[in-house]
Order: sequence, then C-alpha cells, then structure tokens
Amino acid sequence: MRYDRTVHLDSDFATTVERVREALAAQGFGILTEIDVTATLKAKLDQDMEDYVILGACNPPLAHRALEADRSIGLLLPCNVVVRRQGDRTAVQALDPNTMVTLTELDALRPVAEDATRRLDAALASLTTPDTSI
Repeated sequence: MRYDRTVHLDSDFATTVERVREALAAQGFGILTEIDVTATLKAKLDQDMEDYVILGACNPPLAHRALEADRSIGLLLPCNVVVRRQGDRTAVQALDPNTMVTLTELDALRPVAEDATRRLDAALASLTTPDTSI
C-alpha cells in the first residue's frame, strides 16, 4: 500500500520549503510543528544526513471533522509533509489522507480524507507549476 503523495522538484531545499509552506497555506493548512531532522540527528547523534524537514500541517476544519468521527484519529494528525533532498532534486511528500480510512476502517472519515486529499493534491500540483510572476 502506498501511503505517500510525492512530487520531485528541481528547486533548492530552502526555496522548496518556503514554497511548500505557501502552497499549504493556500489550501487552508497552517504549520503546527516543524522538525529539522538533519539538525536533530547531528545534535543528538552526531550523524550527518541530507536536508530533511517534517512539517506538521493542519487544516482546523478538517481536523475537527476527523476528531468528531473518531477521537483517536489524533494519533494520525497533523498531516505530515516531508521536504527532503534526494540527490540533486528536492522531494515533497505528504501522507496520503486515505491512510486514516484504511487504518481505522471508519467510513465516517472517508469524506474528510477525500477533502484533505483534494487540498493536498492541489498544494503539491501548485509546486510543479512554473512561477510566472517573475
């Protein structure tokens, strides 16, 4: 089972992180948490790895609907979005919201997952569209 929705970009890491934030915001998601995995592993384990950040994105109305259907769904919230270097490209990955339906087997979560999927897919698609404002 695939559990990610992924796009690959030719832009640099810092630019991509900023664009991801903007794309998510345009779809009603705020960033609740940010984990700089690269810095954390270096500081705690003295291990080096490629640029890698996890953004905990939340769309409050969607989160509320999901929590109304199942209070334990908080275990799968927020919607994690990973931005990481992959060779000379940058990968942007979002957890597929349909995963929560598959894991919980709750049909009440299906409309929430569909809405979240539509919004995340729109955010990811916007990242692959060239910026014509410059």
